[in-house]
Amino acid sequence: MTRMAITGHRGLPTDVTDRVTVELRALVDGHADGELTAVSCIADGPDSLFARFVLDAGGALVVIVPAARYRDGLPIEHHATYDALHACAAHVINLDHVESTSEAHMDASLRMLDEADHLVAVWDGQPARGFGGTADVVAAARERGMPVTVVWPDGATRD
Repeated sequence: MTRMAITGHRGLPTDVTDRVTVELRALVDGHADGELTAVSCIADGPDSLFARFVLDAGGALVVIVPAARYRDGLPIEHHATYDALHACAAHVINLDHVESTSEAHMDASLRMLDEADHLVAVWDGQPARGFGGTADVVAAARERGMPVTVVWPDGATRD
């Protein structure tokens, strides 16, 4: 079974999200044998999109929860999606952090890599805007020698 972790930029413009959605769905469809597990913190954006596509394709979901108050820090409009995906998880790993900080997020990303054998990164190739950002997760995966698939539509930009 292939275990793919997902990381990616949140708050992408709608047109970029639409194009990323197509690419993520195609990536999952390429593993449509039901032998795919998504490993995700199920944040809004690429994390939850990828998790939903894997579940819809008959795969499994492992959720990493960075902190006890993680859900509270997510946009309120994402709570229902987060809750639905969390409820579908085959396994949930809760980290010991209480507050949803950059350190908690990076620790969760490293744990996510521990649970996976491949990383999918919705990443524009730019440095992280803060500790624990997508670029930091990609760097950690590459340091481990983990395969990384970068998803970023040609010509796309983020705010």
